[in-house]
Amino acid sequence: MVAARRVDGIFNRWFLDPVLCGSYPKDISELFSFLPSSIEPGDFDVITEPLDFLGINHYTRQFARHDPGLPLLEFAVDLAHREPGSEYTEMGWEVHPPSFGEVLARLRTEYGNPLVYVTENGAATPETVDAAGVHDPMRQRYLSTYIEELAAQMAKGSRVGGYFVWSLLDNFEWALGYEKRFGIVHVDYATQTRIVKDSGRFYASVIAANGLSPAPGPDIRDASR
Repeated sequence: MVAARRVDGIFNRWFLDPVLCGSYPKDISELFSFLPSSIEPGDFDVITEPLDFLGINHYTRQFARHDPGLPLLEFAVDLAHREPGSEYTEMGWEVHPPSFGEVLARLRTEYGNPLVYVTENGAATPETVDAAGVHDPMRQRYLSTYIEELAAQMAKGSRVGGYFVWSLLDNFEWALGYEKRFGIVHVDYATQTRIVKDSGRFYASVIAANGLSPAPGPDIRDASR
């Protein structure tokens, strides 16, 4: 728990707390107390200026473990950890919608419920191409379960102004180039031909219905009111 709290402090609270709470997290500030302070009078008046929205990129959860071999921080993010029974994308990232919901719930309950735009959410998954199209059932399941979690948190009061799938097109992934495909539209890199994947057709139906089914649900178009 200590390692997880410290990872959270450095990767999440260190950025959220100043902007939304007007201070840096005490535990992390104390960790780096040997460094000279660079905070000037009036800084937090600027830092806490009202936001138009808060952008969130979310794909998966991570596991932290204590690592005394790392000076000062004493934690490691365990990228090799695998949960029994979980599904993993081609990036090795666990499919875990509840962690997405936890982020939204935490912003709602701990950070004053700012207006949120989910600026990235998606997965690189296996897919097959044949005469009938591009088939990517795992990506469709991923999007369905994460959008379901999004709707559940909106029903509890989370203010969500928009949700954007990463990505519309297959493209260059920062670490792995063209090896992994995140798009809901397939790109033949040799010919530049575009083919809408099954997941893209699924997402089009979500947009048309403003939800996972024709039944009424939380309308993100009204979330900012």
